[in-house]
Amino acid sequence: MLAIFLAPLYILINIYIVRWMILWMGVCTHFFQTFAFRACFAGVYIFLSTSLLTCFLIRKPPALHRFLKNTANYFQGTFLYILIVIVTTDLCRLILKHTLHPAWMYSRKAFVVTGAVCTLLIIGVSLYGIFNQWNIKTKTYDVKIDKQVKGMDSLKIVLLADIHFGYSIGEKHAGLLVKKINAEDPDLICIAGDIFDNEYEGIKNPKKTAAILRSLKSRYGVYACWGNHDLSEPILAGFTFRNAKKDYDDPRMRNFLESANIRLLDDETVLIDKRFYLTGRKDPSRCRKMSDTRKDPDQLTACLDKTLPIIFMDHQPGQLDEVAAAGADLDLCGHTHDGQLFPLNIITGLVWENSCGYLKKGTMHNIVTSGAGIWGPNMRTATNSEICSITVHFYPARPNSSDSS
Repeated sequence: MLAIFLAPLYILINIYIVRWMILWMGVCTHFFQTFAFRACFAGVYIFLSTSLLTCFLIRKPPALHRFLKNTANYFQGTFLYILIVIVTTDLCRLILKHTLHPAWMYSRKAFVVTGAVCTLLIIGVSLYGIFNQWNIKTKTYDVKIDKQVKGMDSLKIVLLADIHFGYSIGEKHAGLLVKKINAEDPDLICIAGDIFDNEYEGIKNPKKTAAILRSLKSRYGVYACWGNHDLSEPILAGFTFRNAKKDYDDPRMRNFLESANIRLLDDETVLIDKRFYLTGRKDPSRCRKMSDTRKDPDQLTACLDKTLPIIFMDHQPGQLDEVAAAGADLDLCGHTHDGQLFPLNIITGLVWENSCGYLKKGTMHNIVTSGAGIWGPNMRTATNSEICSITVHFYPARPNSSDSS
């Protein structure tokens, strides 16, 4: 509903953008002033700017829908930087006009140069973001848990989240992730939600993608919990719409995980090798949409042996105090993407206590990853796609009195 109310504002913003673009191009050369060119330019821009709507409305044929969806994903990010650059430049123009009154500001040359700089900046930032989202980094952490584990001094965990398999992310990205993760030689792999991007149909080749993920190697296996996008729900320009004829829960997502040898923990705890616990929490947003409930942290740990390490996977980095109080030693999260795009990374830092990276709450270590994939705009400008390689050190067993005598 909010998307409908914002539609007039979106139209006005695009009229404002096109006006400045046409004015600048017209000053550059007479060819850009011709009706034929301006009509063609307006037509192309209208196609791009309305792709957010057309990809939502046009579902068939699938090839056309996919083309429109990918066009919209690329346009969203570029549109953000077109708007930021033009508005910033226009504000600077108004400030100079009403304060310093520089004569050069009214010259044709200044207008051409300013427009060229803006154009190159928009193109440069957009291309950087598009290529950067494929550059998956490995971020390393070392944490120490004050618990003894028989026969184990350390545990190596690879954390990833927010892959968002769909129209933008597919088997190529899966291959890059598998290569990165296996290079770390992990004991345990944890996927903290948002494995899918709402529409299972967006995965071009799910069987091949699952087969690639089956080649993940770890001592104790691959575990995952659900995120807020791991359900069936069409998206229009970032706003979700429920189809009354279709259930949120898409069984193909569960089947995909089983096929990929990924074990889902849905408010469940497993005791791994009789040495440590791993708990996967339900996502609160997903629960609200599905009229489901999730257990409180203390309910999940009530029956656990708290002398053993307790590791939580929770898609959203909320309830950190409650999770720490419940006895968790390590809390692994995602969801935030660390903003993904500038200036959204500034906003996420204000919303979440730990929007990305490491935070200690009492004796609990909380680690939030910026995500291994992307959501919405097909680019990353402010943050990196990443996996987290976490080495958990356990205090060595203290010698018995008989041993120390």
